[in-house]
Amino acid sequence: MLTFIGSIVLLILGYFIYGIIVEKIFGADETRETPAAKLSDGVDFVPMPWYKIFLIQFLNIAGLGPIFGAISGALWGPVAFLWIVFGSIFAGAVHDYLSGMISMRHDGASISELIGEYLGNGPRQIMRVFSLILLILVGTVFMTGPATLLASLTPKAITTNVWLIIIIAYYFLATILPVDKIIGRLYPLFGASLIIMAVGVGGSLIFGGYDVPELVFANFHPTGLAIWPMLFVTIACGAISGFHATQSPMMARCTTNEKYGRQVFYGAMIAEGIVALVWAAAAMTFFGGTTGLQAALTAGGPAGVVNEITGNMLGVVGGILAMLGVIALPISSGDTAFRSARLQLADMFKFSQKSTGSRLKLALPLFAIGVALSQIDFTIIWRYFAWSNQTLAMMALWTGAAYLLKHGRFHWIATIPATFMTAVSVSYILVAPEGFRQSLALGTPVGILAAVLALGVFLYTQKKRI
Repeated sequence: MLTFIGSIVLLILGYFIYGIIVEKIFGADETRETPAAKLSDGVDFVPMPWYKIFLIQFLNIAGLGPIFGAISGALWGPVAFLWIVFGSIFAGAVHDYLSGMISMRHDGASISELIGEYLGNGPRQIMRVFSLILLILVGTVFMTGPATLLASLTPKAITTNVWLIIIIAYYFLATILPVDKIIGRLYPLFGASLIIMAVGVGGSLIFGGYDVPELVFANFHPTGLAIWPMLFVTIACGAISGFHATQSPMMARCTTNEKYGRQVFYGAMIAEGIVALVWAAAAMTFFGGTTGLQAALTAGGPAGVVNEITGNMLGVVGGILAMLGVIALPISSGDTAFRSARLQLADMFKFSQKSTGSRLKLALPLFAIGVALSQIDFTIIWRYFAWSNQTLAMMALWTGAAYLLKHGRFHWIATIPATFMTAVSVSYILVAPEGFRQSLALGTPVGILAAVLALGVFLYTQKKRI
């Protein structure tokens, strides 16, 4: 229990100590005009209060990620706490803050455009395609999953395809309507619900007599799966996730003061880390250890684990929140994925989005692709999402490092985690079952060598550009 409580305290201290350090290094300027005021259009650039933007950002980047990922990561045991805490403070929150604030400095530009601005046109073109595919995959999978779950809970006449049509219709509206009409109204409520669910489960762990395991530097995975690099990809949204870099620019277009950046971007990631910590602790505790957790995952998957934990710990309220978690929260990730894809296309083609017609011209092709893909089995393709997600995080961190270096700031706050994530991404794709299936004895040193080379190339090329 001390490890669990201490981890929560460290995350909170990280926000108030390291968050302030990161803010000062970046140089947030409360007198600087933000895109929300400069480019206000009533559609995507809409000034909103910081607390509402925080809840929207929190739900945008979270959804089911810090729950399902943390539950799967809990199979390694308490060592998962370390990655959640230190990953959130020194990598994930820095990644989210820099991607949001640099976007704010560039009129709300999407991550692929920022990569091009600071890493070159070649990486820009690659990441345009890479991130667009990632967003469409997220949007599509998060429409088919909830549709299948809803079909299992309703009369047989309401099939999966019927629910799919309903969800697609909602996605379409959320993608083309002004950000404050649907997202700005529903997301704060869903975000608050996610926090309430985490507080309820965390409170039950602390005051309900549960024996949360203490930190032991050992691998408790029932199948013996290696901690490196698997853990660092399995727990993504609860520590660092490249998907966040596609979402932060949306809120960068709505933030009215640069000083709110720490609350909105750094703070939302820390909040997500706390949620992940709670669910990792609950998963490895409630089932009597990682072997019991593995059996529960085999029987009902992460959704079944969520349902069993909340139902037992929180009763009727828990059942309602669990339903919200496994159905509404993935939908909330899917709709913003399509909206982010629309904004990215608009940035790529310099296409104004003020009129409804111009938004439809970009949204319709995106949804045509999404609908077509929703009829395909995503099991194999989706397995590459985890690696793609962390690779995008790596690129966003290198971009943040380049920005800081160019402006004479202490770039190591981004350069060190960028180097680390390079080692993770390269090692993972070499050894993962969906990758090249090489041994750890080969994958690990190659990953480390790739990270060192990336660091050297970065320092050499960036200093030449200054």
